[in-house]
Amino acid sequence: MSKTSKKAAPASRKDRIEEMRRAERARERRNRILTVTLSGVIVAALVGWGAYAIDDANEREEQKAAAAEKPVPGEKTWDAKKLGRNHVATAVTYPMQPPVGGDHHQAWMTCDGTVYTEAIANENAVHSLEHGAVWVTYNDRAAAADVKTLADRVDRTPYTLMSPVESQAGTITLSAWGRQLTVEKASDARVEQFLLRYVQGAQTPEPGAACTGGLTSS
Repeated sequence: MSKTSKKAAPASRKDRIEEMRRAERARERRNRILTVTLSGVIVAALVGWGAYAIDDANEREEQKAAAAEKPVPGEKTWDAKKLGRNHVATAVTYPMQPPVGGDHHQAWMTCDGTVYTEAIANENAVHSLEHGAVWVTYNDRAAAADVKTLADRVDRTPYTLMSPVESQAGTITLSAWGRQLTVEKASDARVEQFLLRYVQGAQTPEPGAACTGGLTSS
């Protein structure tokens, strides 16, 4: 073998090694670029999803606020200024059934999402309305499934209470201070509208007053 061939072989091996190193460095660069790119895509996706979630939550809150501002179709109203608010120790004759306000007993019915399976005294329930509660009542025409649906809704809603009132004209009635709505079915969309508008609503004579610590039976 000539001296030229002997020198060419090591040089060729050195070139191949250098080429392999260059290829390895190129792969590492590509991998870094790919990693950075994928990370950017993931971050962008998370940011986009987060923004969507926030926008969606804000939209739902705006819808709730809008619903709370709209009058509930079919509701009856009474002038709150003309409804008495004196504490009395005797029975009160109310002009509507169930009552939506007026003089009442000093003790309120506990209304922290409280479901009563037996009738309660009007005079105590009216005091709960004064504190901003919504009182859900029903008579024997209400379907058992509707009673359960309403009870479940009340159970998870502070400042509400529920009880049977056999003497009421409507099948299902929702009452707040000076406001009342009658429906036939628990699935009526106005039930939710009434709750959104009047649980601790603007009609409340004593907003923030306690709904806990009251009577639990009449």
